[in-house]
Amino acid sequence: MTFSQTLGMGRLTKEQLDKAIGHKLSNENVLCTDAWRAFKTYATEKEISIYQFKSDGKIRTKGLYHIQNVNNYHRRLKGWIQRFNGVATKYLNNYLAWFQVLESILHQRNEVTMNDIIIKRNSIPNIETYDTLRLSKFTV
Repeated sequence: MTFSQTLGMGRLTKEQLDKAIGHKLSNENVLCTDAWRAFKTYATEKEISIYQFKSDGKIRTKGLYHIQNVNNYHRRLKGWIQRFNGVATKYLNNYLAWFQVLESILHQRNEVTMNDIIIKRNSIPNIETYDTLRLSKFTV
């Protein structure tokens, strides 16, 4: 399972981590992270096993544990989000959710899933037109 969400601005804290992923973890999990101190402090307090990898890339795996999936996800996200020429921080979670949906569709791509998506998309009435959306006043 992939989790993408902004946690705040500046340095990551263990409180932010707990709020975001605390309910998703147990002491049976192994947390594989980069070398940020907040991860180590958080894992120690929650009695969760942790493997940390430095960003120098010299050590990429510890047995079957690694963070290459996260690095690959991050690379794909950065490539996808570049097309928008910058995203306002207040909308970043929306873009992350959008990317997550696209990723899940990509990884579930098979004939049955694609047919289901097409059928569901075509069953929704599309009554909005370009002009009605363009002339609408949106409140923020």
